[in-house]
Order: sequence, then structure tokens, then C-alpha cells
Amino acid sequence: MSHQLTIGTRATMFQRHVIIAASLAMLLCVTHADAQTYSVKKPRRQFLTVSSDWLNTQPLHFIEHPLQDLVGRPVAQAQFEDYQYRTRDEAILINVLEFKRRGRGAGLTLYPFGLGVGPALALRVSREDLPTIRITFSGAGAPPNYALFGARAYDLGAALYVADHSPGWGLGSHAFFGGGIGRINSDLSDGDRYFGEAGGGLNSGPFGVELAVKFALNHLTEPVDHKFLTVPITLRGTLTF
Repeated sequence: MSHQLTIGTRATMFQRHVIIAASLAMLLCVTHADAQTYSVKKPRRQFLTVSSDWLNTQPLHFIEHPLQDLVGRPVAQAQFEDYQYRTRDEAILINVLEFKRRGRGAGLTLYPFGLGVGPALALRVSREDLPTIRITFSGAGAPPNYALFGARAYDLGAALYVADHSPGWGLGSHAFFGGGIGRINSDLSDGDRYFGEAGGGLNSGPFGVELAVKFALNHLTEPVDHKFLTVPITLRGTLTF
């Protein structure tokens, strides 16, 4: 009888061990499967963006720069007249015949440490059209008429990007702000400028679209030393590697 009880006890203990081992094996399998299911695939880092730009440039503080710079005295806007502006002493009448808003550009952006998820440093070189500006002056002491044609800016800047890109062809996004300096070539004279820029964009895989706003102070030396401020609103098509 005692021998039968011993055998039964051993059988019960063996069954318990088998159940425990099977439970542990199932738990390990489930844990392994969960780890495989929820593993996060990081996006591949990108290092270079090529862009084609479409600009719509707005003037800013046009009375102060360049009108007052060109006539050398305070200027006011005219109301209900054949001319648009006049000097405050009413000696010189001013007409702005053209301020061409639309232009084109191109750029190259380098991410020295890569762009993926989170903040990233960016270095950008770009070329963009500056607006054609034509102004006529009339009256006592009026300066020669002003014509800025074929002006282009060549910019070098740095920016901070914050990106949230997705692996593969998933939809990603980014925002940035930065600034820099540039050189101006034109038929009137050469010059320099500095600027600040901010914007953001969306991408799917290597292809993307970006919207940016730049505030630029442009400086030329002919026919007199003068400045003008431009605010190009830029739509960019981008290709990133």
C-alpha cells in the first residue's frame, strides 16, 4: 500500500513539473513573439536634399527702403493721385512701375550628422531670383529713374531641423529655422544681404514638399547706397538622399 502511494505521489509531482515546464515554455514563446511584433524599425538617416523653388516675393517697408534711400528725404504715400508716392515736401513725385513678385530658385541642403528623427543641423546653399523693380521720379531734385533687372541672390545659411520621418515610404514631417548671408549679382550693381528663414514640410520616402518664409535685407551700392527688404514665400519640391 505504501509503495502504491509513493508511486502515485511521484506521478503527481511529475505531472506538476510537466505543467510548469509547459507553462514556462508558452510564456517564453509569447514574450518572444511580442518582442518581434512590437520592435520599432528606425528610419534610414538622410544626408542631402536637392530642391527646386517657386517664390512669391512680398515687399516690406518699401517707403523706407529703397524709396527714402534713393531720394534722400522722407517719403509719404499719395492718395487719389496719378502717382503713388511723394516726398513730404512735395518736391518729388514717385511711381513704382513694376515689382515682380514671382521668381525661381534652387538649393542644396547638407545634414552633416544625418536627418531622421529629432533635431539635426543643416547647411544650405541656394540661388534665387530677386524681384525686378522699376521706379520713376519727377520734380525738382529728382534722382535718375531706378531699374533693377536680372538680380540673383546666392545664399549660404545654417538651420536647425526637427524631423519625424518614417521608415520606407511612410509619411514624415519636419520643421526648421535658421539664417545666413548672401551675395547679390544684378545688372545694376553687386551687393550683399543677410536673412532669416523658417518653414516646414512633408515627405514620403525621398520625395517631399516644403513651405518656407524668408526675411531678407538686401544692400546695393548703385546708383546710391540703398537697401530693400524682401519676404519671399517659397514652395519647394525636394528630393532627399
